[in-house]
Amino acid sequence: MALYEYVTQDQLAGFDKYKYSAVDSNPLSVYVMHPFWNFVVKFLPTWLAPNLITFTGFMFLVLNFLMLAFYDFDFTASAAGHEHVPSWVWVLAGFFNFLAYTLDGVDGKQARRTNSSTPLGELFDHGLDSWACIFFVATVYSIFGRLESGVGVATLYYILWVVLFSFILSHWEKYNTGILFLPWGYDISQVTISLVYLVTAVVGVETWYQPILWHFLYRDLFTFMIIACSFTVTLPMSLINVLKAHRSKTLKHSSLYEAFLPFLSPVLLFVLSTIWVVFSPSRILELQPRMFYLMVGTAFANVTCKLIVCQMSNTRCQALSWLLLPMTPVVLLAVTGVVANESLLLYLWTAAVILAHIHFGLSVVQQLSSHFGILAFSLKKPNTD
Repeated sequence: MALYEYVTQDQLAGFDKYKYSAVDSNPLSVYVMHPFWNFVVKFLPTWLAPNLITFTGFMFLVLNFLMLAFYDFDFTASAAGHEHVPSWVWVLAGFFNFLAYTLDGVDGKQARRTNSSTPLGELFDHGLDSWACIFFVATVYSIFGRLESGVGVATLYYILWVVLFSFILSHWEKYNTGILFLPWGYDISQVTISLVYLVTAVVGVETWYQPILWHFLYRDLFTFMIIACSFTVTLPMSLINVLKAHRSKTLKHSSLYEAFLPFLSPVLLFVLSTIWVVFSPSRILELQPRMFYLMVGTAFANVTCKLIVCQMSNTRCQALSWLLLPMTPVVLLAVTGVVANESLLLYLWTAAVILAHIHFGLSVVQQLSSHFGILAFSLKKPNTD
């Protein structure tokens, strides 16, 4: 029995009919990374479960987040006059990031190689990817930091939301078209950031203080690239793919309301968290940026995972995520000053969100493992005695 049956019987029936359909047209991925992953996967033992590869890659990103949290909890270490993150940490961060990216690329190939592909594997992979967004963004932020030479915590907050919405766009496409169009920005960003970590280890964070051209700094390039990629590549390509499906009459949801329903909960989450940021009596984002980003990123991952379940099972998207219900009074308690210690409230709510998300993930994995008669982290058959 699962901890809790989040997946309905209709969704389980939908998973039985599910067939993977994706389009990857990124030249970097097609001509460089896929050949590299095909080479790497040959060295993996055939008894190694694909989901274990996926989880290991994810944990490398978590390790990067925790490592940088230890040396740069409040994102000030890269500023002039502060004790900088040791060079060896950046070397490990670059290695771990590329290793996580590689493992994320070979898990599916290992599944096909061992004839163990299941809908659970895809759900597990994309579900962890949705949570990885926050760990990736927060770790990159430590390169520039928040002070004079860096990016303000409020600016990074909105950049985080650009990244999060860029991620969910791909799954919104699939919810409407049945095809997962893999975003170009992902592969480019992973390779670039891995290299930037290594360069930082060699030349130091002071290098990023220097202007590239006139008064245009590296931090400005960082901000520009993320926003430009999202609004000139990711968003237009998503809309074009959905419009093509509409014209060819292959769109799964005919009404505008049903087509855009997956955005309701993410938008409400954005509104609630932004109200907290803007009206916080203690300026919570300035006080606890890392914890606030973690709370937002985890809550977003929970909302996104529920969308992924719906698009894979070909069922209607849940209109409102239940996690937003308790979050509403939490935000009200914070902005009205009823709770004097706002940081403590944030820590408690973040812990609750993380535990709720882990409970959801464990329950879904357990439920689907039982449904398909498999073990999530082993290729052995479960004991049915």
